[in-house]
Amino acid sequence: MPLFLWDWTLILLVPALLLTIFAQFRVSSTFNQYKDIPSARGLTGAQGARMLLDAAGLGHVGIEVEGGRLSDHYDPRSKTLTLSPEVAKSNSLAALGVAAHEAGHALQDAENYAFLRARSFMVQGAALGSNLGFFLFFLGLVLGRNELVMNIGIVLFSVFVLFTLVTLPVEFNASRRALAGLESHGILVGDEIGGARAVLNAAALTYVAAALMALVNLLRLLLISRNR
Repeated sequence: MPLFLWDWTLILLVPALLLTIFAQFRVSSTFNQYKDIPSARGLTGAQGARMLLDAAGLGHVGIEVEGGRLSDHYDPRSKTLTLSPEVAKSNSLAALGVAAHEAGHALQDAENYAFLRARSFMVQGAALGSNLGFFLFFLGLVLGRNELVMNIGIVLFSVFVLFTLVTLPVEFNASRRALAGLESHGILVGDEIGGARAVLNAAALTYVAAALMALVNLLRLLLISRNR
């Protein structure tokens, strides 16, 4: 393991790591809690998402069913909403919440939501920064604390950090759109909206944890780079 991973700054990772573990547990347990509670109207996740999309004039957005558990996502390039079988074919409160959230991303795309555009623009740079950034930073340490190489690594990793921060408003906004749509279109009624809200709030916590972890790792790189 890289030597710099063993220094005192490891302590900084503890709160972020604990939050990450808690967030993963929370999203799994909350989804399991509501995945067996059917909605009164009996609409499936795919049907609910289709209703929200059509109501927004997004009949051109396709819905595909594939992938594993909680792999649901919207692709702004292909204008396709991909739902896992567990979400697409279920009429549970959890499934409708997740499906509506992904439909919320399609609505953002149609409205050119600024944060979604920014996140889409940064996707490739973030993927590069999350891997190459750490590698270059460590390489700079190995090369006798080469400041140029280390700083390039920090800059690249910063792109990834910015990506995780921009992701937060994108996800929060999609959830707000989802809950509003589920309620206004009568897809969920009465107290049912509370179940969908609980699932989406739990999912949002995973993005908060990811952003915190990224920020703490960036702080570690900065501290280590200045430790002569």
